[in-house]
Amino acid sequence: MNQNVTGQDGGLLLDVRSLHAGYGRVEVLRGVDLTVGQGELVALLGSNGAGKSTLNHVLSGIEPVWQGSVLFAGQDLSAAHYRDVVRAGLIQVPEGRKIFPNLSVLENLELGSFTRARTRRTDNLERVYAIFPRLKERLSQLAGTMSGGEQQMLAIGRGLMAEPKLLILDEPSLGLSPLLVEEMFALIAQLRSQGLAILLVEQNVGQSLEIADRAYVMENGAIRFTGSPAQLLGSDELRRAYLGL
Repeated sequence: MNQNVTGQDGGLLLDVRSLHAGYGRVEVLRGVDLTVGQGELVALLGSNGAGKSTLNHVLSGIEPVWQGSVLFAGQDLSAAHYRDVVRAGLIQVPEGRKIFPNLSVLENLELGSFTRARTRRTDNLERVYAIFPRLKERLSQLAGTMSGGEQQMLAIGRGLMAEPKLLILDEPSLGLSPLLVEEMFALIAQLRSQGLAILLVEQNVGQSLEIADRAYVMENGAIRFTGSPAQLLGSDELRRAYLGL
């Protein structure tokens, strides 16, 4: 059973209940319970193969729910098409950025508002420029010629163009230099301070726990721990078993 968790604004935004899913006949997710409150930053931690990517795919409507439910902002998205998931405001910045390398920076950003918030595209572009001034300087540059850090900025900026109610960030620090990792986590903390709810899916345990309100640890397709970062880090057994610390 999920914890009764509310976020900064006092409401429950995402409520995943007893979720089972997988590929073919192979079950990957085994009864996952997870919540994110309004304005809350929740870290989802786990090693490769734990089931984090499968959970992201199910939440985004890319893979079907086998059993259980996904409730989001008052809607049941358990059987929703991925376009309807985006329209509801559940937006994912995927692992590996998945930008369009042969399109310009501006074209990539505009595609972020293709399904949602199209009428406010100009205002949202200005918001993205304020957060990422470097993108504004390179609007006509082909996205594929940018550095890894710049491409990650572009991927997040594209996500913000859809005016997310909840932004899922899947391994945003992957492949970045230590300095850029610091900048990325500072940016994520900034977005959260502006009231954006974030589900941060990361293998960078230390920095994720520094900025998260709550954390989940996933192993073998199931949630093994949920609680505050202080609770997780305060248990030698949990640190050794799930975090390798």
